[in-house]
Amino acid sequence: MAAKDYKYTKTHEWIGLEPDKTGKIGITQYAQSHLGDIVFVDLSPEGTTVQQFQKIGELESVKAVSEFYAPAGGQILKVNSAVQEDPKIVNQDCYGAGWFASLALGDPSQLDKLMTSDEYDAYIASLNEKKH
Repeated sequence: MAAKDYKYTKTHEWIGLEPDKTGKIGITQYAQSHLGDIVFVDLSPEGTTVQQFQKIGELESVKAVSEFYAPAGGQILKVNSAVQEDPKIVNQDCYGAGWFASLALGDPSQLDKLMTSDEYDAYIASLNEKKH
């Protein structure tokens, strides 16, 4: 299930709007469970300006290397060094301690292009139906 207050991309990233109007970003439960054990996280450095849906990092798991995209545009304010030092945090708590970065949002209206948690849950259900 998706975290209720977040917005989601079809490539399985989430963004949560913080009280200071920054956005905390990470990957979804669906993504981390399909990747398997994450062994390496590489993210764009703090201070980098990114566009919505731009690649900002890579995740390496025991199964594959996967790209990570910015759910919204802005400037990367902080990178979660804990997930770089101990990538398994992403598998253990992808909506909490396993976040990747925080963004100063360039245009908060970009969040309107993303799915709500209910829409994302329906999207995941449709993906699971296609597999059967």
